[in-house]
Amino acid sequence: MPNSSSVSEFLLLAFADTRELQLLHFGLFLGIYLAALLGNGLILTTVACDHRLHTPMYFFLLNLALLDLGCISTTLPKAMANALWDTRAISYQGCAAQVFFLVFFIGAEYSLLTVTAYDRYVAICKPLHYGSLVGSRACAQMAAAAWGSGFLYSVLHTATTFSLPLCQGNAVDQFFCEIPQILKLSCSDAYRREVGLTVISFSLGIGCFVFIVVSYVQIFRAVLRLPSEQGLHKAFSTCLPHLAVVSLFFSTGMFACLKPPSISSPSLDLVVSFLYSVVPPAVNPLIYSMRNQELKHALWKLMTRCVSEAINFHSTSADD
Repeated sequence: MPNSSSVSEFLLLAFADTRELQLLHFGLFLGIYLAALLGNGLILTTVACDHRLHTPMYFFLLNLALLDLGCISTTLPKAMANALWDTRAISYQGCAAQVFFLVFFIGAEYSLLTVTAYDRYVAICKPLHYGSLVGSRACAQMAAAAWGSGFLYSVLHTATTFSLPLCQGNAVDQFFCEIPQILKLSCSDAYRREVGLTVISFSLGIGCFVFIVVSYVQIFRAVLRLPSEQGLHKAFSTCLPHLAVVSLFFSTGMFACLKPPSISSPSLDLVVSFLYSVVPPAVNPLIYSMRNQELKHALWKLMTRCVSEAINFHSTSADD
């Protein structure tokens, strides 16, 4: 039987057998990837360039956009390359890198969403203490803790997964290297360490989710007591996008982890993995900006300035 030392590459799941469908999948993935790059890139640029957005809420939003870019860049480029070049192969090191970065970005994003819930709780429930509790130094420390926890979480999972002997070949039934699919290739009595680590991680994830839910219960209780309709609208406009992102992120991730084995199939596993690894990074920028008037105004101002500068540059070039 082959083991991990004899496996030099893995074979990812092919989306289609015909060349036309492979090219169709490439075009679809390319469109999604470009939309994610554009949406998250615009958020990064807008927050970085507009000094009015240099606040804790937008600092965390900038970090979330960075994590979304990293998450979708871990899976889609390789899937697009395989579809374009009609291949399934990914090197052993490339597979380990995919697992490491995907777990890193997803773990850090979940931690950062928890931190963002705390930021919204302090802003709405303890506004007089906001400056002291969520200052620039505290923001940097919380963001660093989120990134650091994702890194540690990823190191533990990646090291444990790829230390297991592989006894079931090298074909991964997924379009990227995913821990549950790699565990299926391991010896039946050797994956208990990873399962134990997954249980611990799941418990921590539930703890973060409970913290987010409790924070929003307090937030909505405080919001409903606001006398001003304008204040009520502003509070909802800053909280609802974050709550929508949390709901999308958590529901897709939990379904991927908790779906019953009786309904598991390659096609369902493919759809579920697509939902938690590709859909959130692509649609999160739209959710962030949907009800956020400050962000939309800053984005419109940035685009107007860029267009104006481009017109002036062409006019100057024509005069010369």
